[in-house]
Amino acid sequence: MERRKLLVHVGWTDHNFCCSLSGEEINGTVVETAKTLEELKKGFAEGLKFHIEGCIEDGDILPDYIKEGDFEIMYILDVPAILRDAERFTTLSAISDACGINKKQLSHYATGEKKARPDKREKIIEGLHKIGREALAFS
Repeated sequence: MERRKLLVHVGWTDHNFCCSLSGEEINGTVVETAKTLEELKKGFAEGLKFHIEGCIEDGDILPDYIKEGDFEIMYILDVPAILRDAERFTTLSAISDACGINKKQLSHYATGEKKARPDKREKIIEGLHKIGREALAFS
């Protein structure tokens, strides 16, 4: 049987990555912020584990798959978070060239000044994949 997935949406706000997960399945809310995506994922996983352990100690009702840790955390990044994380590897100019979206528009997406439509998000991801494939071609 496939492990259940907990979908955690990651955003970018006030110079930090941020995410949260709420619901009956975890009997509450877990929130995390961090300067890097790696720190965010690590901190969120630790916070979720701590939260679940506390719920179990308190006798709260949780689904078995949550109590047993039989789940996978899937992080879904919004466009500002994607672009901010991509800055570790490339520039907005390179992303613009690869995906065909104007650099100024990408900058607006990165700051959250404008919200990218789903088709633009896909173009940005495709552009980042193109950059990755080109980098892998080096020998």
